[in-house]
Amino acid sequence: MDTKQLIAQRVAQELKAGDLVNLGIGLPTLVASYLPEGTRVFFQSENGVIGMQPLVDPTTASDALTDAGGMPTSIIPGAAAFDSVASFGFIRGGHLDVTVLGGLQVDEAGQLANWMVPGKMVPGMGGAMDLVSGARRVIVAMTHTAKGAPKILKACTLPLTSVRRIDLIVTEMAVIEPTDDGLVLREVAPGVSVEAVVAATEAHLIVADDVPVMSLAA
Repeated sequence: MDTKQLIAQRVAQELKAGDLVNLGIGLPTLVASYLPEGTRVFFQSENGVIGMQPLVDPTTASDALTDAGGMPTSIIPGAAAFDSVASFGFIRGGHLDVTVLGGLQVDEAGQLANWMVPGKMVPGMGGAMDLVSGARRVIVAMTHTAKGAPKILKACTLPLTSVRRIDLIVTEMAVIEPTDDGLVLREVAPGVSVEAVVAATEAHLIVADDVPVMSLAA
C-alpha cells in the first residue's frame, strides 16, 4: 500500500458519524476516500463549503467548485455554500469536530509547524492557525521523516502554527498521541518495529511493553 494511502486510511478510522471535518491541503484530502462503510461525516472546506465529497468523475470538474487547495471536488445533495467570513466563523467558533492537517514538524510538547519553510516562497499561513486553534480535535497526517531526517523532534525548528497541543499524529510508521506526560506511542504500522519508530524519531517516546499493530480495516 502507498505511504499516503496507509496514513489516510488510518486517519479515516478516527472520524465518527456526524462529525464536521476539515481536511487540509495535500495528503489529508485523501482521507475522504477511506471512510469506513456506513460512516457519514460532513466535510468542510475553509473556502466556504460543507458537504464536500471526492470527485469520482473527472469530466464533471468545475472551476467553480474546488477545495481550499484549488483542486476540483464534488458535493453531496443538500451541501451548503457560504462566504469566507461564515466559514472562518465555523472554524474560530469551535464548531469543527475534527481537522486533519499535514505537518512539517511536531515537537515533544505536541506543537505543530506546518506552514512555512524559511527562505521559501509561501502564500501565507492560510487557515492553518485558525484550524489548529479552533477545531475540537486536531489530527496531523504526515510522513515520519523527510529525506531521512526526523519530523517528530524535541523542539520544532520551523515557525509554529499554534502553541496548542495537537491530539494525534498518524504517520506511515506509527500512531502517536501527545499527552501531559509526553508523546505516547499508541500503534506501529504493519511490518514496522517499535525500535524502528524510536530510531526514526528525535523526540522521546513513551513506549508500553506491548504496542499494538495499526489496524487498517475499513
